[in-house]
Amino acid sequence: MELAILLPVGLLLVAMLVVGARIALAGDRISGVAGIAARDASLARSAAAAQQIATDTATTALTSQGLHCIDVQVSVDTSGFTAPPGTSASVTVAVSCTVDLSDIAVAGLPGSRTLHDSATSPLDPARDLS
Repeated sequence: MELAILLPVGLLLVAMLVVGARIALAGDRISGVAGIAARDASLARSAAAAQQIATDTATTALTSQGLHCIDVQVSVDTSGFTAPPGTSASVTVAVSCTVDLSDIAVAGLPGSRTLHDSATSPLDPARDLS
């Protein structure tokens, strides 16, 4: 009799642990992807190139890390490229990923979760923009 009551509660707890672990792991990976994309974008020679490089790097890195996102959004702040060489400037990349949780069907838990993170990388003050 007690098992009939405790088993569903135990299964619910295990499912919640799996969902929590998946969200935590995805958040950590998104943080790393934002850092990689920002670093790669900071090596570009122009704002347009930085935008393209950051977007390509982020989507490739998310795929290679095994993170299955329903929706991926990458925004790049390239305003640092307008700063003249010799001054400090940076590029910031924000990554947003909607993680699919529908394969863990638990009543009351969301079917997806959107995670965000951003990273900033300095531009080389001695960069050559030609």
